[in-house]
Amino acid sequence: MKKFINAVEQVEDQMIQGMVKAYPQYLRKLDCGNVVVRADKKEGKVALISGGGSGHEPAHGGYVGEGMLDAAVAGAVFTSPTPDQVYEGIKAIATDAGVLMVIKNYTGDVMNFEMAADMARDEGIKVAQVVVNDDVAVKDSLYTVGRRGVAGTVFVHKIAGAMAETGADLDAVQAVAQKVIDNVRTMGAAIEPCTVPAAGKPGFELGEDEMEVGIGIHGEPGTHREKIKTADEITDLLLGQILADIDFVGSEVAVMINSSGATPLMELFIINNRVADVLAEKGVKVYKTFVGEYMTSIEMAGFSISLLKLDDQLKELLDAKADTPAFKA
Repeated sequence: MKKFINAVEQVEDQMIQGMVKAYPQYLRKLDCGNVVVRADKKEGKVALISGGGSGHEPAHGGYVGEGMLDAAVAGAVFTSPTPDQVYEGIKAIATDAGVLMVIKNYTGDVMNFEMAADMARDEGIKVAQVVVNDDVAVKDSLYTVGRRGVAGTVFVHKIAGAMAETGADLDAVQAVAQKVIDNVRTMGAAIEPCTVPAAGKPGFELGEDEMEVGIGIHGEPGTHREKIKTADEITDLLLGQILADIDFVGSEVAVMINSSGATPLMELFIINNRVADVLAEKGVKVYKTFVGEYMTSIEMAGFSISLLKLDDQLKELLDAKADTPAFKA
């Protein structure tokens, strides 16, 4: 294993410290573990918390700031944060309007966030939640009952965060977050694995001419493994699954072409070139496109495509101001 780290047991803590030192105008680290909160606490409005295992940067700490999250909780690499960490994050950001938890659908994340919510409710804090399950590839995986929560989670952060900034109550913020979840779909593929520092070796192996279709954000297996294809062929395969899951025809959509960590912008734009052409052919209008690293898997060579079906409300909230280290609008 070759990585620019100091010690395996210090990876997450030193990463968070470095992030806070890079963006002190946005972030403050709590003393209770790898939890970051907004440097300027929001008052009188619903606060948002999300998180999960480290290794998905810029998710989730990169989305803490105006118009998105108020706190992000980082577990060890690809490992759910503890209930105590989440609880401390909730307490740090709680307002009279309540707190919305945005949870990706992984068994450990759901269980630990829900335990933290129970602890917070015992303190009189209003807490609601949504569970993101945008991955169309795998219904039940190694880590989930139901579909996995993947890159589409970023759209939930953005739109629910914008709704909270309007002063909407907790029910309304939860409802619009669920609306995003109901209308966003994602699927990905990978051609090279990643290495978790604590493991010291790649999480899986692929032949020089192989790709994993439907890969998860922790390197979990997808739907199948096959010979690598051209970018257009892979894009058609993934888009076909997404478009078969929701009827996007005649709708406006937001598109996210997300790098798994090692896929360069050159290749992402080649993929987007095909996505835009296919959607135009099928009568789906692209309202806005996002290309880059939004939810990675350390240094995995792969990508995912997310489509979010929009209406006037979601377009307005997607366009609303956001000012965070990793996402600005």
